[in-house]
Amino acid sequence: MDTSVSRKTNVTDFSTAYYLLEGLKEIGIDYLFCNLGTDHAPIIEEMAHRRSRGEAMPKVLRCPHENTAAHMAGGYALVTGRGQGVLVHVDVGTANAANAMHNLYRSRLPVLLMAGKAPYTSHGELVGTRDTHVHFVQEPFDQGSLVRPYTKWEWTLPSGVVVKEALQRAYSIMQSEPRGPVYLMMQRETLTEYWGADEIHRYPGDRYGATASGGADPKLITALADRLLAAENPILITGYGGLDALGAQKIDELGQFAGMAVFEANSKSNISYESPCFAGFSPDDSLPDADFGMLVDVEVPWFPAEVQPNENSFWVHIDVDVLKLGSPMWTFPGHLRLQGNSGRILDQLLTELKDKATPRFKAAAAARLQRLQAAGAARREHAAALAADRGKPGAINPHYLMAELGKVLDDEDIIFNEAVTNTPAVLMQIPRRRPNTAFNTNGAGLGWSGAMALGAKLAAPNRTMVQIAGDGSFYFCNPCSVFAVSQQYRLPIFAIVLDNSGWSAVKQSTLRVFPKGDANSANEFEAELATVAEFSKVAEAFGAYGEKICDPAEVPAAIARCAKEVRGGRSALLHVRVTRM
Repeated sequence: MDTSVSRKTNVTDFSTAYYLLEGLKEIGIDYLFCNLGTDHAPIIEEMAHRRSRGEAMPKVLRCPHENTAAHMAGGYALVTGRGQGVLVHVDVGTANAANAMHNLYRSRLPVLLMAGKAPYTSHGELVGTRDTHVHFVQEPFDQGSLVRPYTKWEWTLPSGVVVKEALQRAYSIMQSEPRGPVYLMMQRETLTEYWGADEIHRYPGDRYGATASGGADPKLITALADRLLAAENPILITGYGGLDALGAQKIDELGQFAGMAVFEANSKSNISYESPCFAGFSPDDSLPDADFGMLVDVEVPWFPAEVQPNENSFWVHIDVDVLKLGSPMWTFPGHLRLQGNSGRILDQLLTELKDKATPRFKAAAAARLQRLQAAGAARREHAAALAADRGKPGAINPHYLMAELGKVLDDEDIIFNEAVTNTPAVLMQIPRRRPNTAFNTNGAGLGWSGAMALGAKLAAPNRTMVQIAGDGSFYFCNPCSVFAVSQQYRLPIFAIVLDNSGWSAVKQSTLRVFPKGDANSANEFEAELATVAEFSKVAEAFGAYGEKICDPAEVPAAIARCAKEVRGGRSALLHVRVTRM
């Protein structure tokens, strides 16, 4: 490498970028998901320098689009619980990653987003000064504002002497509950500064690490247990309890011990769908009769405009963030709020319940559990009836398709469900017996499923990752970028595009607001998309297996062919013409 700039070969002076890469490795960053630009020249130089010296640094995965990079990091964090690094280009790269930051923030997934900033010198005063047109147009007044609503922390690195301190601070915040993205900005002049090794202090994780959330006040646990022991129709609603293994375990144990219906909000698998207490995906029918309710790790338990709980029911919130501080308005009933680790709090509650449970309570709980099991059997019979209708040529029934897909998936495989309006078919037809094996973001940004499947595959190479997207959401996924990364880094995923030729969610939203409006009368919803598309060709362009089917008779064999390709190490995309929106 060129040492003529300012490197002194007779002393241990290295650039900020050198210490940045070293510091990332020290805090546990294994991967950098990168979309690089002119601001990253010092980092690129030090990557080569560290390789030449045989020194450790995170592995680099180059992603052709920032949406892919950031969501891949989220998929990796979903499986491992550990946030990784994302490197994007100044303000424009940050803007491209903002959709992912929204999704990851709302889903409590940690990611360290890093971006350069335009150089601040223009006349060669410092190494890294402006030397191209874009350096003069990529400097907004407030670059951090592009992602500020969806990050827990942000900072611009003022000097390389504190680079490791800044990294540890960022990592500690993103890994502390509720976990989420953080944002660090760095200018070229700062990255090219040189510092002696003795000037760069280390900040080991055992001294400066993330905080751990704990249990609840025993007095509050006693009060909660007494309320539950007196309840006749208790329910529990969870959204992402399955992200924590202890939380998922205790939700199921509590549901079965107390005969409590467990509802799952926002289509993530939190407990086994075959658990006797699992009650489905909407509590609406149970809310009016519930006299006791628990909101455990959930953002949107129901839609207040459509259903209201019993005014006399007692509600408790259990969450590491019971006030939902990232939302300006969040107004669901809560008589008792216990902030902390849900798994530990539920374990406390179970211990108290078992000590206090009377024969009468146990008998009532057993009777409730029996009714829940009967309702579960009826729910599965209904799902089977829906899947029995295969549809017709050009309009394959999604329920039938998903039932056939479920036959080839293992319990450990993970579904990334971006089917949107066809989500009910995914949820009802594919058995999920283990927590955290079906995922939907808590966010609203479309275009995440393919990249998150890639990141999860990187973290768990022996498991099959399945992306299920509607054609409307598939466009947002930057599929060329997704399949390019899949090919380059040998990360096979099974992608399924449910093609109904439009944004059905847009149409349905219009009908809900204006059921008898002019749009309905004219059948004009501004939601129609291309009707003659060949999505499989996108995958084929990057070496993946692609297939399009229109006839229900083709479904089982097509799924089998795609699954075989994926398990053989090659991505596959199955384009399915389903019932029109």
